[in-house]
Amino acid sequence: MRLHYKKAFNGDMNSLPKHPHEPGAVKFKEIDDFNQLSITLNLLSFLLFIILLIIDVLTFKRFDFTSKAGLIGLCLSFLVLIPHEFLHAICFKGDVEMYTALNKGMLFVTGTETFSKSRFVFMSLLPNLVFGFLPWLVALLFQDWSISQILIVLGTVAIAQGIGDYYNVFNALSQMPKGARCYLYGMNTYWYMPQQNKKNPTREE
Repeated sequence: MRLHYKKAFNGDMNSLPKHPHEPGAVKFKEIDDFNQLSITLNLLSFLLFIILLIIDVLTFKRFDFTSKAGLIGLCLSFLVLIPHEFLHAICFKGDVEMYTALNKGMLFVTGTETFSKSRFVFMSLLPNLVFGFLPWLVALLFQDWSISQILIVLGTVAIAQGIGDYYNVFNALSQMPKGARCYLYGMNTYWYMPQQNKKNPTREE
């Protein structure tokens, strides 16, 4: 993996890396407009945050978002945004470009290689498991730990921040047939059946 930081995304979809279209490739049924995508994902992220917050209040004995520990957890959830993208990036095997779109509340990485469905799902979920679900579940299971208050807030916010990744996972699981591979083309994702292209052999997993 070779990571290239491209700084702020200028909104030009044509400037993003594009894998050459494979024969028979099918575009994911997904939101095409970047502004609409950012608004939709931010609204869904807020809704998920509220749901998690309700669970926290009902199940965590001493939940206090405004405590010193809670504020530390909140700060950590924003400090891990770049490491979050780096965990996405290490799942690639070639060149990866990282962009920020802070005015849209988004950061993302993209590249031109192809993925099996399982590796695409793993790539999408890895940072959310590490920074979100793991600390959140540890905090709920071990509430007497001194750092549990930090972990519950970190996990709650980090899980909600990963809404775009869950959107990609949902699309992959619901649209890609068995044996299909996928690739990124600008802001869009396409899937194809590798056996349809005998002259372009399947990429290794």
